[in-house]
This record gives sequence, C-alpha cells and structure tokens, in this order.
Amino acid sequence: MTSLGAEYHFDGDVAVHASAKIEAGATIKGPAIIGPRSFVSASALLRAGVFIDEDCIIGPAVELKTTFMFSGSKAAHLNFIGDSIIGSDVNLEAGSMVANYRNELSDKTIRIVLGDQVIDTGVEKFGALIGDGTRVGANAVIAPGAVLNRDARVPRLGLVDQHPLHMSELSSPKVP
Repeated sequence: MTSLGAEYHFDGDVAVHASAKIEAGATIKGPAIIGPRSFVSASALLRAGVFIDEDCIIGPAVELKTTFMFSGSKAAHLNFIGDSIIGSDVNLEAGSMVANYRNELSDKTIRIVLGDQVIDTGVEKFGALIGDGTRVGANAVIAPGAVLNRDARVPRLGLVDQHPLHMSELSSPKVP
C-alpha cells in the first residue's frame, strides 16, 4: 500500500488520506482505503475490503462490506451496501439497502442479467453494480445481482430485483 503516496497515513491495512475526516467511533476493518476529502461518520462500519474514493460521504449507521465507492458518492445514513461497486456521484438516501445475499431462495447463487444474457457469478454473496449519477430513494432495496445503468432513478420504497430465475419462488413465499 505504500504506493498510495505520502498523503496517506497507514494503520495496519487501513490507509487514510490526510484530508479525509473519520469521526471517533467509526469502525474500519481493513483492508481499506479512504480517499481525499472523504468523510466517515462516527457510527459507520467499513469492513472486509473497502475502497472509498475522493469526496465521498459515509453517514451515520452505514455499513459497507467489500465495496468500492467512487468519487463524490454518498451513503446518507442507515444504509447497508454489500459486495458492490458504486459509481461516481451516486446518492443512496437514508435506509436504502444494497443486499448481497439471497436468503429467500434455495439456490443462493447470484446471477446477473446483462441484456439477454444471464451471467452465473458462481458466488453466493454479490451486491450490485450501480452506474455513475444514480439516485436511490429512501428505504429502497437493491436485490443481489442488480445492474443499474448510469443516471438510474430508484424511487423511495422502491425494489430493484433483476433475478432471472425462480420467479415463482420469489412471488410465492412458502409459509410453514
């Protein structure tokens, strides 16, 4: 990590740019890189491989797991973002979730729909690919494997679920 430059301070496997602000009480479990002028709130949790680019905001009670967040993006507060790539200038309003695990399905392998092609990732934990300029409304849920194009808009309380298979299992919950 020493190739990041003299502006970065290192604490084990966590690198923080000198101009970044991390409030006391934030938990950062490396490996992690926090870029220039970024802000991490006191109750935020960053874990298991996080890259925060420049001018990003990680608000109160936000958890990021194995996520790359590019310049100018914001996670307001009360968000979970797991195993995802968040483009530049993305805004995730309060309470929005980027889920990374299909607990409700018996086959938990994450599949991504790209045009008319289905990509089997071979993994059970994968969040979303969110394009630059996207806006996600408060309390919206982005299901595992979703791909949001540049400048996408997800309304408050919205659900983005692009799972290509098992739709009957999704729409017909099994009651014990």
